[in-house]
Amino acid sequence: MSDLRELYQQLILDHNKNPRNFRTLEQPDRTSVGMNPLCGDHLHLYLNLEDGLISDVTFQGSGCAISKASASLMTDAVKGKTVEEAEAIFHKFQNMVTADIHTEPDLAEMGKLAVFSGVREYPARVKCATLSWHTLHAALEGEGQPVTTE
Repeated sequence: MSDLRELYQQLILDHNKNPRNFRTLEQPDRTSVGMNPLCGDHLHLYLNLEDGLISDVTFQGSGCAISKASASLMTDAVKGKTVEEAEAIFHKFQNMVTADIHTEPDLAEMGKLAVFSGVREYPARVKCATLSWHTLHAALEGEGQPVTTE
């Protein structure tokens, strides 16, 4: 196993065991629910907006290591960003995890989120990695319907 792949694996395991922003918000401006029936992942996302910025974003739920780590890293990545910046990160992440397996991720652009580039090799895991992102997108859009990866 390459050193980079091992580092990625360690980062995912760390965010699964010690997820960042894993809590509810007292009075969120927006919420969304996401479910992955195939894997059993279930996620509640909470966020607050102030002057067009995501001032706080948290999550609760259960799921596989990839799902939980993705939600943890996602909340770190979008906190303090504008809605437009968060949507742009969402699209870049989606493109990265669904790109051709031979396409190298732009590490400078994706930062720690690049750890999920390897899920392209496992199509069922793409849904695990993107669940929190689609749930965030729904919350930013103000959609009331639960998000599902079916």
